[in-house]
Amino acid sequence: MKAGKIKEILNASILTGDEYLDKEVKYAFSSDLMSDVLAFVDQDTVLLTGLNNPQVIRTAEMIDLTTVVFVRGKIPTKEVLNLAKSSAMIIMCTNDTMYTASGKLYSSGLEGLKIKRGVNQNE
Repeated sequence: MKAGKIKEILNASILTGDEYLDKEVKYAFSSDLMSDVLAFVDQDTVLLTGLNNPQVIRTAEMIDLTTVVFVRGKIPTKEVLNLAKSSAMIIMCTNDTMYTASGKLYSSGLEGLKIKRGVNQNE
């Protein structure tokens, strides 16, 4: 799914990176825990989060994410936006909750990531 389609589905505002809306993403992942993002996410994924600090962008940089959606109407600071601009990232915000935004994307055909480890498994 193209990032521009994600913008439409979520009725999101583009805060930076509107010139990259033709980038393709294959999966979505929703989390406020950046440790989970690092553990489970790979490139070609859009990150939905309500966490609003520079660590979100630093985490996204580490795994080559190009698109981050801030949910619940969170507006990132100038510092966060400047970090994103320097990494050619698309930053969006939506008034939807994380649950609603995830559901809209899923029902529009964007898959979630498959977690390779199960609950209570020691792998």
